[in-house]
Amino acid sequence: MELLKKKIGILGAARSGTAAANKIKELGGEPFLSECKSENEIANSVQLLKKFNCEFGGHTKRLLQSDIIIVSPGVPLDIPILLEAKARKIELLNEIELGYLLKNPSSKIIAVTGSNGKSTTVSLIHHILHEAGFNSVLAGNIGTAFTSYPIEDQSIDFIVLELSSFQLELIEKFNPDVAVLLNIRPDHLNRYPNMITYAKTKFRLFKNQTQKDLAILNSDDLYINKLKNNIKSQIRYFSLTNEENISFQNNSIQYSKENISLENSKLKGPHNLANLMASILAVSQYKIDYKIIEHSLNTFQPLPHRMEFVDIIDDVTFINDSKATNTDAVKYALQSFKEPVRLIIGGAGKGEDYSILNPHIKKHVKKLYIIGEDREKMKKTFQKFADLELFLDFGKAIKTSFTEAKIDDVVILSPACASFDMFKNFEERGNRFKEIVGELS
Repeated sequence: MELLKKKIGILGAARSGTAAANKIKELGGEPFLSECKSENEIANSVQLLKKFNCEFGGHTKRLLQSDIIIVSPGVPLDIPILLEAKARKIELLNEIELGYLLKNPSSKIIAVTGSNGKSTTVSLIHHILHEAGFNSVLAGNIGTAFTSYPIEDQSIDFIVLELSSFQLELIEKFNPDVAVLLNIRPDHLNRYPNMITYAKTKFRLFKNQTQKDLAILNSDDLYINKLKNNIKSQIRYFSLTNEENISFQNNSIQYSKENISLENSKLKGPHNLANLMASILAVSQYKIDYKIIEHSLNTFQPLPHRMEFVDIIDDVTFINDSKATNTDAVKYALQSFKEPVRLIIGGAGKGEDYSILNPHIKKHVKKLYIIGEDREKMKKTFQKFADLELFLDFGKAIKTSFTEAKIDDVVILSPACASFDMFKNFEERGNRFKEIVGELS
């Protein structure tokens, strides 16, 4: 392949960068890895040095000798080395674009983006395809890099991708057969100058689609409705409020004259109902029997850290919603309970306006237990709407919520923030929450 004959530099030696390097080498290329962290900060640096040409502790001019630079998704595109690369007209790609260029043409791609619900939706789509007998792989932002699979192999029927806005910034030729946009809510406003720029980045998912492709859209979403006229593919809609291509009535989903029961579904809350409808539409053109779809919806296990039931201790229910890293996710969490809520909230802010939550906090929350670096900002925003207390210690916040809880109260960790001020990631935060609840029991 012509691409592999070029000099390829990879900026970032984390999961996607390492997967891209491995795939390029496996197919006969010679990648150069450049990482800003020191060797001591990279757990597998010794193995990487044995396998690839590498530099650690910063990006030098060696990277600018590349014909192509593959940029890891967490790297801002305005850092000096990339600005110089652009000035030199060096082609910038990301791992998603690389995977698309290398994959076998026979494999179908179903790609999902949105501010909330991506991981649940891609996992559900993957589960439906697997139950229908297809060879499907699940990759992208959910945790496993696209290029870590044998994607050049024609035996893979479907590649289901979760894509963040960061992963959509550098795509050029990438074109999914089915593209799903779940919602666009305030998020990552510490990276994007405004909401419309963030929304347009999400819409890059549809950049290369044509009439032979399918777009799945949420017709309830303000920003989706503003920008949808730019889409050239076929469109199917889902909605929680209007009758669209698919609808919900009496604990079942109506689609294509079929009635798909959700009686045994473990996915709760209005946000998950939207995810269910989007998942059905995503597989709708692949002629899967509706009984298989119904069975899949009712056997799917919710993902960890997303409205995850943890325990009931002395009639107090504990819910781990650590993945709720923006206000919209917290709003849906609060709407999922009729019982009084004690909400553990806070962390590393992403530039959001927390006042969006005020009416929901006033309606559902008994007390707020505020943690993390944005705690003072949250205090000013919420103090007129609920009793609250600030904590420097995560464990103390959880233990205090339990001490103060009454029978039938629900304690939810739903932070509305990133975790990086106190934890490595949202998974570590959620796992620590579960450990402390385990100690309480």
